[in-house]
Amino acid sequence: MRRSTWTLGGLSLCLVLRMTVLWTPLATAQEARRPTPPERPPEKAVVEKKPLVPTEDQLSVTHHTVRLADGQVLRYTATAGHYVLRDEDGTSKTAIFFIAYTRDDVTDKSRRPITFTFNGGPGSSSVWLHMGAFGPRRVRMTDEGAALPPPGSYADNPYTILDVTDLVFIDPTTTGYSRAQPGQEAKQFHAYEADIESVGEFIRLYTTRFQRWTSPKYLAGESYGTTRAAGLVRYLQDRHGMYFNGVILVSAILHFQTARFDVGNDLPYVLFLPTYTATAWYHKKLPADLQADLRRALEEARRFAETDYTLALMKGDDLTEAERRDIAARLARYTGLSEDYVQKSNLRVSIFRFVKELLRDRRLTVGRLDSRFTGMDRDAAGETFEFDPSYAVIQGPFTAALNHYVRSELKYESDLVYEILTNRVRPWRFEPAENRYLNVAESLRAALTQNPHLRVFVASGYYDLATPFSATDYTLRHMSLEPPLRKNIEVHYYEAGHMMYIHRPSLERLKADLRAFFQRTLAE
Repeated sequence: MRRSTWTLGGLSLCLVLRMTVLWTPLATAQEARRPTPPERPPEKAVVEKKPLVPTEDQLSVTHHTVRLADGQVLRYTATAGHYVLRDEDGTSKTAIFFIAYTRDDVTDKSRRPITFTFNGGPGSSSVWLHMGAFGPRRVRMTDEGAALPPPGSYADNPYTILDVTDLVFIDPTTTGYSRAQPGQEAKQFHAYEADIESVGEFIRLYTTRFQRWTSPKYLAGESYGTTRAAGLVRYLQDRHGMYFNGVILVSAILHFQTARFDVGNDLPYVLFLPTYTATAWYHKKLPADLQADLRRALEEARRFAETDYTLALMKGDDLTEAERRDIAARLARYTGLSEDYVQKSNLRVSIFRFVKELLRDRRLTVGRLDSRFTGMDRDAAGETFEFDPSYAVIQGPFTAALNHYVRSELKYESDLVYEILTNRVRPWRFEPAENRYLNVAESLRAALTQNPHLRVFVASGYYDLATPFSATDYTLRHMSLEPPLRKNIEVHYYEAGHMMYIHRPSLERLKADLRAFFQRTLAE
């Protein structure tokens, strides 16, 4: 039998098939040894960068009600947002965040007061006066002003002053949500004069856009905010011809020499002494006769501070040993400290020594903003406290309340940090008062002289070791006002600290005093 064979170009098909079988594994092995080309990287997704700092005006308008202490229900409009401040050539400089409240049932704006308000620091937002004293919502605290367990919350403020005045709460640049514009250095705004100019420009812009030039106008500041207010009232008069009906100064500091414990500056030792006495009285560290009556204790301490103690400090090293022992004994009587400690301090006890020493035997420190509050440090041996217990009481509740309130009720959304009290403004420049103490009492005097219709309301707390009431009184007595103008200033005292309004009884009194102040100034 013959086999059939097919040929292909001289090769038998059988041979071709065998070679194919042999080459296939060889080719596969070669492919395995060949390096794998790198995978092509995936294309990066294009992410659009959206700056957090607004470069155009942004406003949110909402409508609300608040129930006052007398049962009255007040309807009002809230406007929250940023205004971008620009040079005349259109260059944007900074975006100022504000929250404004206007009463709804007002038909004639020319008869409705408006109050521009801010806190101090420098570096503080307006949250304290906003959600502690003046605004329609208030952070929940105990009646004494202590914090409730976290988280913080808020409710209607029955003592809001919105019934007597519209309100605009302003956060200066780098506080709250306010920020310098892209390409602008924030530090240009972190100075006394620059701060006044930018806040003043915001007030001018708001007054113009909301048609409030013919409304009665007021400024209200707390702490360094009183420094700003005193400078602003003169600046706005001189620069824009904007005259004010009143200035409200809460926990005032107008002359910085009164509060700086610098070597060679004895003034603070004299002016802080009555507040040391009030603090010692509160913590029951005074002798029995003084402990029986706070007013008597304060009057006696003030009289000693302004006479014998002042003379002793002026004598300096010329004091006799007998005089030194006498002054030390009397300082101990009014401060609650030991004579030995007073002697070792050369009759000069600075604030940070006092807050640590007064309750050292109890291993406690007292607060600077409000000396009613106490705290515990790592040990009881240091010369100053680790933290201010009176700030710790308010920081958490106010921060939580504000951050929730802005988004939930006012419907203003921002992913920026709301800077409650920040160091981002440091170093603060006090120019033109560099290498000397800033004294804005002169600006306030000039404003009063040029506008004799201007009235000034001053609120001081007995337990305020940041801006002591005696230092404020001293400054007001040294303004060189002519007798007819002295009556334009009224001073009120409260049994609480720097933020006296966290103490409910003091808040009630503050509201009544301010209501009367507005009524008097408007009647005039």
